[in-house]
Amino acid sequence: MLQQNVTYTQAIADGFITFGLLGGCCIFIINNMRYYLPKQEKYYYVLIISLAISVLCLFVSKLLVKLFFGNDTHFMKVFEDAIGIRFGISFLLVGCMSMVGLLWYTQEEQQLMNERKIDAEKMTKEAELFKLRQQLQPHFLFNSLNSISALTGMQPEKARHMIQQLSDFLRGTLRKDEHQWSTLKEELEYLALYLDIEKVRFGHRLQTSIETDEGALQMKLPSLLLQPVVENAIKFGLYDTVDDVCIHIQARVVKNMLEVTVQNPFDPETSQPLQGTGFGLASIKRRLFLLFARHDLLQTKTEGNSFITNISIPQLT
Repeated sequence: MLQQNVTYTQAIADGFITFGLLGGCCIFIINNMRYYLPKQEKYYYVLIISLAISVLCLFVSKLLVKLFFGNDTHFMKVFEDAIGIRFGISFLLVGCMSMVGLLWYTQEEQQLMNERKIDAEKMTKEAELFKLRQQLQPHFLFNSLNSISALTGMQPEKARHMIQQLSDFLRGTLRKDEHQWSTLKEELEYLALYLDIEKVRFGHRLQTSIETDEGALQMKLPSLLLQPVVENAIKFGLYDTVDDVCIHIQARVVKNMLEVTVQNPFDPETSQPLQGTGFGLASIKRRLFLLFARHDLLQTKTEGNSFITNISIPQLT
């Protein structure tokens, strides 16, 4: 005999009925939340559904107990006396399971939303990077075609040579568009094609000096990054003067970062380099931000009659 003069059989049957019903209701709630997850009304929903299911479980369990033990007035009186405690336990159990299900599926939904957001941001970033790379070429292409047009009548051999160089340059551009990253060595080889074309345009007036650390040549940088920077240097170095101009390009390794410095002379009285960096440098800064989420990777400054552009490229491990 147990306390309250309830037999083991009655206690086991009562427990099986009560907790079997509660377990089934908890499984129902959790499974239901897989298909319907409350949003703003989540707390009211959990409270109301927990109260309703607790009352329903208590009512059904009473019917079943009465069906099996209705003739035992003592057991039924014990059952009635404990009705408040039974309701409290049912409400706590159902409420806790409802909150667990709600938190589980809310976290799962949030994870899926974050994954979709990351995928959407990645697609947007890649589309913007592609657009930036494509916008860099027409300006240079139009200048080259104008130069070819001017050379055709006066110097047809130079015009043909420039057409061949332009063809090689554009072919390299198409190949590079398929790759997000290049080594500094590959980028300098590509830059040499561009400089050859510009030297046909400007003749002896354009000189270049390239210095690189041995360890920097195999370091990575975004493809097609240097050409618009050097184009900007040529623009501000040669357009406002008739003198010879030398563009200095230096690459070195600084704290596991690739640093590229492009320096060109300019006339402070006729040029506005800090205000007129143009689309090229602005697009490079935007591209670096999209790749590394940093605004400080492209810096420009003036020292005397020199305009200096410094680019820092973190190395991805």
